[in-house]
Amino acid sequence: MTEVVEREMEVAGLRTHYREARDDDGPNILYVHGVPTASWDWLAHLERTGGIAPDLPGFGSSEKPPGFDYSIAGYDRWLEGFVDAVGVERFSLVVHDWGVVGLALAQRFPERIERLIVYASVPFLPGYHWHWVARIWRRPLMGELFMATSSKWGFSQISRLSNTAPGPLPAWFVDRIWRDFDRGTRNAILGLYRSSPPEVLARAGTRLAELRCPALILWPTGDPYLGVEFGRGYADALGGEVQLELIENAGHWPWLDRPDVIDAAASFLRPSA
Repeated sequence: MTEVVEREMEVAGLRTHYREARDDDGPNILYVHGVPTASWDWLAHLERTGGIAPDLPGFGSSEKPPGFDYSIAGYDRWLEGFVDAVGVERFSLVVHDWGVVGLALAQRFPERIERLIVYASVPFLPGYHWHWVARIWRRPLMGELFMATSSKWGFSQISRLSNTAPGPLPAWFVDRIWRDFDRGTRNAILGLYRSSPPEVLARAGTRLAELRCPALILWPTGDPYLGVEFGRGYADALGGEVQLELIENAGHWPWLDRPDVIDAAASFLRPSA
C-alpha cells in the first residue's frame, strides 16, 4: 500500500489542494473526481496504484472563487496548468462522472496519455439527456432554491438511487460529501451543469478517436444517471485498443458496491506489477 499525502500549491492563481501517492517505480497516474466529491474519493485507488488526485476548483479544499470558469473548457485549461505544475509530462488518466473534463485535456494532448480508464462518466457523446436532478440544477432560480434547501438527510435519501446495495450511500461517504458542500461548491455545480447542454457535451468528444492509447471502460449496470449504452459509446468512439467491462451489481460509484473493480483498475494501470 502506497502512502497518500495531502499537499497544497497554487495553480493558475488558485489555491489547490491535492492528494499524492508517489511511487518512484510506478507510472504517473492522474485521477479526476466528479460531482460532488473531491480527491478523497480516490483514496483506495491511490493507495493501490499511486498517483495524483486534485480537488478541482470549486470542490473539496481547493479554492472556490465565484469568477472561475466552471465549464468543460475552464477545467480543461486548469488541468493543463495542474499537470504542468506537478511536473508530469506523460501520465495515465482515470476519470469518473464530471472528472470526464480530463478527456478534454486528453484530446488536446493525446501524446501525453499512456493509458485511460473511464468509469461511469458524463457522456461526451451525442444523444445524452440530463437526469432529473441535473435538470433542476440547470434551471435558473429553481436550481438555487434546490441548493438552498438541500440537507444532509435529503441528500442521503436521494442517494438511495446511486448504489445497488439496500439503503442510501454509506454514512461515512455522505458525511464526507456534506463536509465540503458549501456555497462555493453549490455554485460550482450550478455553473458546470448550466454551461453544458447536450450539444456542448457532444462537441466536447469530437476528437475522442484521436486517443489511441490502451483504454479500459468500467461501467456499472446499475447507474441511474448514466446508462450502459454510453459505456458502449465511449468504447466505440475511442481510437485505440479498448476493453469494455460492464460491472454488475454496482451503481454510480461502482467501487462502493464492488471494491474488486479497484483490482481491475490496478491491473490495467500497472500490468507489470
